[in-house]
Amino acid sequence: MPPLPFAGKPQFSGHETFPLRQLWLRKAYEAVTNVEPSKTRTVFTDESAIAGFGVGKNMVASMRFWASACHVIEDADAGYAATELGSLLFAPGSGLDPFCEKPATTWLMHWRLASTPDKTTTWYYVFNHVAQQVFDRDAVVSALSGLIAEHSLRISLATLKRDVECCIRSYVPRAGGDSPEEMSEPLLGELGLIQQNARGAFEFRRGSKRSLPDGVFAYALLDYWQRLEHQGAVMAFDRVAHDYGSPGRVFKLDEDSVAERLMALETLSNGEIAWTEQAGIRQVTRTGTALQQIQQTKIKLLQAAYGKN
Repeated sequence: MPPLPFAGKPQFSGHETFPLRQLWLRKAYEAVTNVEPSKTRTVFTDESAIAGFGVGKNMVASMRFWASACHVIEDADAGYAATELGSLLFAPGSGLDPFCEKPATTWLMHWRLASTPDKTTTWYYVFNHVAQQVFDRDAVVSALSGLIAEHSLRISLATLKRDVECCIRSYVPRAGGDSPEEMSEPLLGELGLIQQNARGAFEFRRGSKRSLPDGVFAYALLDYWQRLEHQGAVMAFDRVAHDYGSPGRVFKLDEDSVAERLMALETLSNGEIAWTEQAGIRQVTRTGTALQQIQQTKIKLLQAAYGKN
């Protein structure tokens, strides 16, 4: 039996079929940080708290799911707490993007959802394991269903179909809707990563991704590097461009675009990340290996992506 293309237990639900909307992450962050820590457990379920969100109960549950999946909030002993990333983006007065309106944030959230299978397994599968340029919903459902059956996991076909539909609609929204929240553009739709063709199928849009800041690309590179089982100070170009969970795959960049971005990182990172090409061997090196130093570098790179140095 071939191994699953993802570690751990897959997850195909939690979003209540609602794609992520623009202000949901900020609203979830504020809900968690504007109450006492002991009250955060019920902030997404208490009737009075739900009324403050201005949407239905299912949408509030979806909001909580997306904020957790994007690592804006996390489980804490008493309930929920803001993450370092959440505060970096949304903290009052100092947040890099308090209204979640900058392309850097949208690209960053796509990275959080599609680079690991932890909470959004379908997102990870679509962007890392669908090899075809053109694909359709049924093919993705069939592939995931086959993997699940091979490994005796208990996921219903209906759940899978809803999850795949939600994933695709996150990037290619459908027209219409019953409420302003449903009619509003999904946050990830502005990235243009997937488009629907005249025959109703979907296709990836590969290329340079001009709206993707180098700082977010560099953050993703270090994030991916940290997840590797055998970390080192040197990484081959092919891994950055083509490996599962890599920036090249998740952002749908072509090789030339990956190389151009890697060449720019030495200046952006103040020498902590460097690109070398000798005798036809292309690779990336990093000077810092300590966890604290890598985290500090990732924050600096994100700040640079928002023009904050």
